[in-house]
Amino acid sequence: MSTAAAATTSPRRTVRIAIASSRGWGLFLAVFTLSNIVGELSHPGFDANLWWIDLRFADPGINRLLMLTNALGLLAYALCPRWAPFRGWLLSGLLGVLMAVAALNAWTFWRLIAAGGIYSQSAIPLSAAILLVLVWILVGVRQVQVVRQKGDSIPRQWFDRLILVATVLVAAVAFPLAQMVCFGLTDYRRPADIIVVFGCYVRPDGVPSMALSDRVKTGVELYKAGLASKLVFSGGPGPGAVHETEAMRTLAIKLGVPGDSIELDRDGLNTQATVRNLVVRSDFQQPPRVLAVSNYYHLPRIKLCFRRAGWEVCTVPARDSRRLYYQERLMLREVVALWWYYLNPN
Repeated sequence: MSTAAAATTSPRRTVRIAIASSRGWGLFLAVFTLSNIVGELSHPGFDANLWWIDLRFADPGINRLLMLTNALGLLAYALCPRWAPFRGWLLSGLLGVLMAVAALNAWTFWRLIAAGGIYSQSAIPLSAAILLVLVWILVGVRQVQVVRQKGDSIPRQWFDRLILVATVLVAAVAFPLAQMVCFGLTDYRRPADIIVVFGCYVRPDGVPSMALSDRVKTGVELYKAGLASKLVFSGGPGPGAVHETEAMRTLAIKLGVPGDSIELDRDGLNTQATVRNLVVRSDFQQPPRVLAVSNYYHLPRIKLCFRRAGWEVCTVPARDSRRLYYQERLMLREVVALWWYYLNPN
């Protein structure tokens, strides 16, 4: 076949871009979903697919079957879009179910906001963004069907593969960023057993940094509101003689918290260490209800660690005194950290 003839049987570039990018999003969600299903085998009860869609209202068996079927369908679409039309209709139906669930999740979020059950600085929940992604994947699936009905071919050229790979990379960055903005900026405060405040930089002279001060003040606010009777400050050594937790304790006492209501975790060198130390030291008969306080971009990783340890946690973003000037750099670093924690659970 000549080059000119081949060009007439290939979809337009805009259509090819739409199909390739939707396949990229499909590949990302498929791999993420399958890895979560496999991960649940090593951490029973930890359903990481809650990070993108909430199916807890369904029977666990139906939940897993639906997620597995969708993941396999998305994987097949991403890797081999040249399939029979009826399979496209099957995947369209499965995507329709997930879209309905994502819409229900978004509606639930807005209903809780309206009722005062939660507070959020983000008007758009992650489930609304997921709904848009699912719609875009469905558009790609339907475009493939249209192309096949016209008798055109689905090309496998470097351009299409480049768009697919680029989309997966964008998704790998956009997904944790969306978690930080949507989930991290939502305040889930409610009565708990303990309030855990995560440490941060202390200046060499022992004065808490603004970020650390904001975290402690938010923890104290929760304590004074009567949401828990114990404050746990967790952190590591500072650059000077004052330990992060000592600086946090000093500030909390100045703010009116009795010393006997404060517990220090001086070995909380990182997020995993803090959660591990709490689990080991806990004198509760069963996992306690936890309010975790940190800057909003840190909260998705905190939630991940607590859920993996089998503890329920409600996160509360620290009330910022002002915007951190290096905030974008911290968020990009958190993207890497969140994926690292996800792939390295120990």
